[in-house]
This record gives sequence, structure tokens and C-alpha cells, in this order.
Amino acid sequence: MSSRQAESAAGGALRTPLLFVALLVLFGIEAATSGWNAALVILNMGVISAIMALGLNLQWGYAGLFNAGTMGFIALGGLAPVLISMPATQGAMGAGGWRVLLALAIAVAVLALSVQTWKQLRKGVRGLATIIVLIVGFFVFRAIFDPAVSAVEAINPSAQGYLGGLGLPVLMAWPVGALLAAIAAWAIGKAALGLRSDYLAIATLGIAEIIVAVLKNENWLDRGVMNVNGIPRPFFIPREIDLQASADFVARAADFGMDPVLASTIFVKLLYLALFAVVLIIFVAGTQLALHSPWGRMMRAIRENEVAASAMGKNVTKRHLQIFIIGSAICGFAGAMMVTLDGQLTPATYNPLRFTFLIMVMVILGGSGNNWGAVLGGILVWYLWIKAEAWGPELLQLLTSGMEPGALKDHLLESAAQMRYLAMGLVLLVVLRFAPRGLLPER
Repeated sequence: MSSRQAESAAGGALRTPLLFVALLVLFGIEAATSGWNAALVILNMGVISAIMALGLNLQWGYAGLFNAGTMGFIALGGLAPVLISMPATQGAMGAGGWRVLLALAIAVAVLALSVQTWKQLRKGVRGLATIIVLIVGFFVFRAIFDPAVSAVEAINPSAQGYLGGLGLPVLMAWPVGALLAAIAAWAIGKAALGLRSDYLAIATLGIAEIIVAVLKNENWLDRGVMNVNGIPRPFFIPREIDLQASADFVARAADFGMDPVLASTIFVKLLYLALFAVVLIIFVAGTQLALHSPWGRMMRAIRENEVAASAMGKNVTKRHLQIFIIGSAICGFAGAMMVTLDGQLTPATYNPLRFTFLIMVMVILGGSGNNWGAVLGGILVWYLWIKAEAWGPELLQLLTSGMEPGALKDHLLESAAQMRYLAMGLVLLVVLRFAPRGLLPER
């Protein structure tokens, strides 16, 4: 190795810790200027975003799969705390819950029967026979499903109107969220991974929209746009009001010269941060081990040249499906974490800009193919996304201070909230111009 190469390698090794130290300094400044409460709100969601970016980085950075449907897998993960942790609605199963489950089982059986019909019958007959099976199955399904759903949704619709969950600890919902996303990824991957990359992006984006549309409209499942509130917290994270009622906690807060209300919110957010940090460390360790394993080297070889990898005996489609499932499961896990942090499921908030394209920006800015880059990009881009909304009005007030009052000035000031979109575009352009491989490029 030449001296110039040695210097470059040393600089690359130092870049990662220096950038993370700079990130810590950035949040220290945020805490000093806006308060620890605001800084921890951004940091907690930033850590969750970093986990989402890790999931996409597996698919895109390792295998070159252009998945434009991470929103759908995150939304499925967010459904898990509702199904696992919320209490069951009294009387829902008796009113129509069992019939709903029966109808869903019939739907699965009809799909399996249609597949077998297509496989077993000869070409001249199988098309018509498959269509008949699907049509008959559809009407049987609707005949059982529709009245059952109406009965469930009629149970105290203003406060309940859905089946509810199993009432189990919310931490159990996180791996279930990963499982739901993995099952969906398997089904989508079997159908879409044979497509070209641009068609794969369109297919995954469309399927993600379908998943979110189901969550918005199936009230019996998750109350739809009426939202599910009061999702339980992990057992070791108390509620702020309970801390404020504790004489011991109030006394400790007074020792630090803090208001008990502020102290309780900061304490709870620190507990969440510790939990999320543990999860992030586990995922980073796992993805790093995978990256440097023979499996990781094989995935990068497939990414670089699928034809050569196939000629060497590698099943490219099978490996693509494998990493597609793993990356989607990580996104689903992060989706369950996010809903737990929020304490509610709001299907209307899932949109491609936030939960698909912003995650892509995180991976691009951090460095596609680099796990530490995905973490850095996830936290940094989320910080910029939040702060750009606050900085936008101040910046436009300054820029328009010399303008005469009129329609143009009013329009600019009214559009200040949209400055975050411009800011993300500028950040992406700057990074692609001066660091096209990201802040932490893949080695």
C-alpha cells in the first residue's frame, strides 16, 4: 500500500467517529438552545428512523433492490401493537369476530385453491376454472365478511368499533411487527422481484399504498382514520403523571432544580432513548456481521453483476427475496417501535414522502451500503427535517423583510412551512455534488 493510500484509509477510519461526535455536538447545541425535552423528542424519533434506514440499506445498499414501498412495511409493523397490546373489545368476538376470522380463512383457502387449479389443470381449461373459483370464493367471502364487520363496528363505534387486541406486553408486538412485514415482503417478493428495478419500484410503491388504504378503511381491524389511542408502554417506562404524583421523584427533581413536570417528561424520554439505543446497537451489530460474512460478500457480488453471480451458481432471485424479507422485517420492527413511542396508531399519517422517500434520502446522505452511514443519515436527516420546518418561517421573514407588502410576499410567508421540502432537496443536491457516495461511503 502506498503512503497516499495509507493516508486515505486512515482518514476514512477517522471520518466515522468524527461525524458521530459532530452529531452529538449538534444535539448538545439543540439541547442548550431549545431544551433537553425538544432535543430528546428529535433524537428518539431519529434513532427509530436510523433503524428504518438500516432496513432499506440492506435491500438497496447490499443488493441494489429499489424498494419504494417501505411505507407499507412500516405501517404493517405499526399495526402490531394494536393487535398484540390493546385490550380486546368486549363482545366483539361474539358479535362477529369469529365470522370475520372465518371469512379471512375462506379468502386464504380460495387463493390457495385458485393457485392449485391453475397448476393442475391443462392450458385450455385452467384459465376459466381459476376465474370461476375466484368469483365464487369472492361472493362467499363477502356474504360472511360484510355482516360480521358491521356487527363488530356497531359496538360502541365512537370509542371502540373494532376487535381490539390480545392485551399482551407491548414489547412482544415489536417482533410481531417484523413478522407481519416479513410475511408481506415474502408475498410481494414472490410476485415482484422478477421485475426490472424500475418496475419493482412502481410495484412496491403501489402495494404500499394498498396496505395503507386497508389500514385507513378497515375499521374492524384498527378503527381506520378514527385512530387507536392509549397503546400501552413498555412495563418499565412509567407515565409522567405517575412520576409527578411521586413525592420521591418530586424531591429528586427539586434537588436538581427542575420543575417536576419537565423532569418527568425528560426522564421518560431518556428511558425510551436507552431502550431504542439497545435495539439500534443490536441491529447494527447484526448487519455489520452480515456485511462482512460470506453471505454479505455474495450479496454485494450479486449487486455488482447478477449475470456473473448466476454463472457462479448463485440463485439470484432467491437471494433477492431473502434480503428483501430481512430488510422489510427491520422496517416493520421500527414501525412497531414508532407506534409504541407515539402511544397511538394513526393510519392517515402514513405517506410516501415521509416513510419512503425520506428514508431513501437518509440512506443516500449517510452512504449506501454502509450501516454506520445509514445510522448517521437517519438521525441527521430527521433532525434537518424537523428543524427546517421551524427555520423556514424565520428565514422567509428575513428574506422578505425588505419587500413591499403584496401578494408575492404573502404567498412566500404562507409557504414557509413547505421550506422543509426545499431544504431536503438542497441537502440531497449538495451531498450528491460533493460526496456522491454519501458522508460515510461503502468501503
